[in-house]
Amino acid sequence: MTHITDASAFDERRAADADLVAGIPKRDFRLSLANLLIAFIALLFGGIAGLLQGFVRSGFLELPSWISYYALLTAHGVLLVLVLSSFFSIGYLYAGTSRVLGGLAPKTIAFGWTGFALMSVGTVIAAFFILSGDANVLYTFYTPMQAHPWFYIGLALLVVGILLNCVGMFITYQSWRKRNPGELTPLFAFFANAVFVLWVLASLFIAVFVVGMVIPWAFGWVPTIDPMIGRTMFWAFGHTLVNIWMLTSISAWYVSMPKIIGGKIFSDSLARVAVVILVVANVPGGFHHQILDPGLSVELKFLHVIQTFMIIFPSLMTAFAMLATMERTGRAKGVTSLLGWWKTLPWGDARFFALIVAMFAFIPAGLGGIINASNQVNQVVHNSIWVTGHLHLTVGTTVMLTFFGVSYWLIPFLTGRTMTKTLNKLAISQTIIWALGMLLMSGAMHANGLLGSPRRTANTSYNGHSEASGWAMYETLMAMGGVILFVGILLLIYIWVQLAFMAPKGKTDFPIGEDYNEKDRSPLFMDRWSIWVTLSLVSIAIAYGIPLWDFATGHNPGSPPFLMP
Repeated sequence: MTHITDASAFDERRAADADLVAGIPKRDFRLSLANLLIAFIALLFGGIAGLLQGFVRSGFLELPSWISYYALLTAHGVLLVLVLSSFFSIGYLYAGTSRVLGGLAPKTIAFGWTGFALMSVGTVIAAFFILSGDANVLYTFYTPMQAHPWFYIGLALLVVGILLNCVGMFITYQSWRKRNPGELTPLFAFFANAVFVLWVLASLFIAVFVVGMVIPWAFGWVPTIDPMIGRTMFWAFGHTLVNIWMLTSISAWYVSMPKIIGGKIFSDSLARVAVVILVVANVPGGFHHQILDPGLSVELKFLHVIQTFMIIFPSLMTAFAMLATMERTGRAKGVTSLLGWWKTLPWGDARFFALIVAMFAFIPAGLGGIINASNQVNQVVHNSIWVTGHLHLTVGTTVMLTFFGVSYWLIPFLTGRTMTKTLNKLAISQTIIWALGMLLMSGAMHANGLLGSPRRTANTSYNGHSEASGWAMYETLMAMGGVILFVGILLLIYIWVQLAFMAPKGKTDFPIGEDYNEKDRSPLFMDRWSIWVTLSLVSIAIAYGIPLWDFATGHNPGSPPFLMP
């Protein structure tokens, strides 16, 4: 990241845009709202694809000949895991950064809209070829399964658009630091910059993979492709993407949740240390998805398990900080009993309720992640639907409920409206519906995975085999959970439409917590991202240098393409 200064133009723009909306310049909130709109559309269509998947797998529905289960699977994954999470994170982080830094730089707006256009066009292109049946690659687009080359071009445009948004964030971040020498960046902006740093690190892997390897292969310019290099490059991106969502989510836990409950941030320095550990240690964790892959020595797998487990530390730090924040708030209100502070929390506030349920879900989700990353235990659940259940706990529950909770203040903040008591009650109901649906679906997936039921499979009857017959009940429960979740999606969209267009006009704040103790503030070197990026690159080199070199020089003949039905 280079130091980019645009202070004079920045100030001129702020003066010209004095008519602020929700406390941030009009140009900024329009960009955020545009990103949120695409995220909401992706949620609806991705949810429909997921609902149909559950009906097909459980045997309740037979699809027409013009669309396959694997097209639905790919659409569900791409729209929810990649499109929804990316657009929502950008809209949310841009709005929050504008709020705490006094607006986005003009060049940030230019990069943001250009990135938005490329991401939108890329999403439409990729979705078209998924629905046409030319991209049945199970979301992870594992080679040698091959899609239409324009599907990959659509994904490449999406990634390039994300990278342009990263550049835009760095411009505003560095412009603020240039104008405020000797000041520590506000904690929310620190989180936002960390998320975009991770996006750059992740996107470099997928860009090399898709542009340098997959597109030439998909067009037929080269006859074969190395699946091991492909899986390795993909999971360096895929695992980092998971923690991009998580880092985006916990930014709301650390920064906004204290304000909502009437307290203060427990520890600014603890939060920043947790962020730095996630950035430095994250990318090598992708190898735990390849514990059973050939071509990796036992010694390398042991190293990668250790590197993956480093991510546990910021998770435990976050759990401690959240409980400490809530307890301190209760004590400040006069509570003296051991657990009396629990009753003082604003359980009737949908913004808090969605976040606390997301935090509860993170406990089993984290425990499942430890199992998945453990060399021996992973072999019990690897490639079973247990892993899908884990993904629905982490992304589908912890991340999505946090995003929903954020939207309950973010949308009215951007549209100049307020959350009514009726909408608040509906939002609490939506959180309960979503949590119950995920509990049913994810619980059934975990149990079925322990019985050996595979993931990414349309039919699991195995011609009536006795072993597979025990899976049927859990498949039915998964479909029932999907129905409940789709009801939650419809209710959520209704709430969003109300908050955007019909709720009463008024002022809704973007909740930014204050520190308990100014002496706890981090030293200025924490803002030296050159240090953390360098350490991250060293960590990546240690993890990926040897295996990628071995794959590249191992004279693997490669594989021709395979097309999924």
